[in-house]
Amino acid sequence: MLTLGRNSGEYIVLEEEGRRIVIQVAEIDGVLRLAVDAPQDVKILRGEVYEKTNPAPGWIRDSYVKSRRQLAKEKSERK
Repeated sequence: MLTLGRNSGEYIVLEEEGRRIVIQVAEIDGVLRLAVDAPQDVKILRGEVYEKTNPAPGWIRDSYVKSRRQLAKEKSERK
């Protein structure tokens, strides 16, 4: 797995056999957004749609569980 840090306005290019997918990071009204420019035959799914028929990748599942636990812990400590 490759993890990249990108700032608003920066992008990455995925290229294979003449096919190019460009993913750009943009911040709009304080919300981080990803813009994807890919050939029409490339299927792009939001995670929650993908997970209807597939399990979440392990590193995402673990990260999500850890972040939810951390949020719950912080919330209980504030009380």
